[in-house]
Amino acid sequence: MKLSPSDLTTIEDAIRDAESRTTGEIYCVVAEESGDYGETPLAWAAGVALLAPAILLLAGVHVSAPDILGGWSAAQVSHAAERTAREALLGAILLQALLFVATLLLVAIPPVRRALTPRPFKRERVRRRAREQFAAKNLHLTRERTGVLIFVSFAEHMAELIADEGIAAHVDQAVWDGAMAALLAGLRRGEPGAGVAAAVGLCGEVLAQRFPADPNFNPNELADAVVVLPPG
Repeated sequence: MKLSPSDLTTIEDAIRDAESRTTGEIYCVVAEESGDYGETPLAWAAGVALLAPAILLLAGVHVSAPDILGGWSAAQVSHAAERTAREALLGAILLQALLFVATLLLVAIPPVRRALTPRPFKRERVRRRAREQFAAKNLHLTRERTGVLIFVSFAEHMAELIADEGIAAHVDQAVWDGAMAALLAGLRRGEPGAGVAAAVGLCGEVLAQRFPADPNFNPNELADAVVVLPPG
């Protein structure tokens, strides 16, 4: 999912309209993906490789020593048992290596990797990148501490809204949840531009109520353009 030029225009128009009615600032950042989740292929590969002994047992492979009553000497029995055990161990190690490599290559495929990454882990990564963007774009340095960041990560189908302390303390969380619900509904419909614009509009209404525009002085402290980040 990506934003088209018309989507970017729609969102930027929504930001300008919302900010014309408030001294607050709304900033939108969109990421293709919030992380490479390199840990996921390694974790799955290691887990599957550990199943190798169980797979061998289920396949009917077992280790047994020769019957010493069949005329074998103790030395012969010991040597045969050692060789059998060594071959079984080597087979298990080779199977583990094959399973590890095969699983690693399979899970490294981006759609598979994303599907097999636990949702809480993706949520944490999206939230962390949103906080990084909030600080990097200096949303905490607006005049009245009323900056609002809307962060969308397409690959994870997740979004975060961070409001600076000047506005966060005055607005119930349910209000922000409503803005996020409108955004996510747009993503589910395959209309990311409309979803983000709807969230911007709802945030603008909140800001206009608490921090209405000053007709004599209402500078635009942050750019209205949508920032599109590469995977990271």
